[in-house]
Amino acid sequence: MVLMDEVQCLRALPFFASADPAKLKLLAFTSDRMKFAPGQELFHEGDTGDSAFVILNGTAEIAVDTPSGEVKVAEAGKNSIVGEIAILCDGYRTATVRAITPMDTLRIDKETFRKMMADCPSMMFGVMRVLATRLQTTTSELAAQKSHEEEYA
Repeated sequence: MVLMDEVQCLRALPFFASADPAKLKLLAFTSDRMKFAPGQELFHEGDTGDSAFVILNGTAEIAVDTPSGEVKVAEAGKNSIVGEIAILCDGYRTATVRAITPMDTLRIDKETFRKMMADCPSMMFGVMRVLATRLQTTTSELAAQKSHEEEYA
């Protein structure tokens, strides 16, 4: 994939939609290109988060550990970003992400990601919007699940 295609993939992400094209080009240039085979982990739940991955091609599953075993909670495909929570919060990975199909990714390290946010304040608003939307969706799903459980209690 050529640099301009990678920039287009970055621009397609809500995180980076408002970023200056020159900054996106620099981000794509400084990111590591990584390939993953089906079944290969990008990272494991509980690992220290040091980078995020932009999926250029392919599909990954997102799974969490539960007392009854691993549970797949979502899939992520082309033009998705995974691993950003751990680098935003200086925490541990909240899930395991594993390739389902062959994948091409851009690995963005924590310092580069944070510098990009500091240099492009409008990007911070994009990140906040994405995270707020996810929180709203999760809250709605939890409320629906609780209501369903109470119905059958």
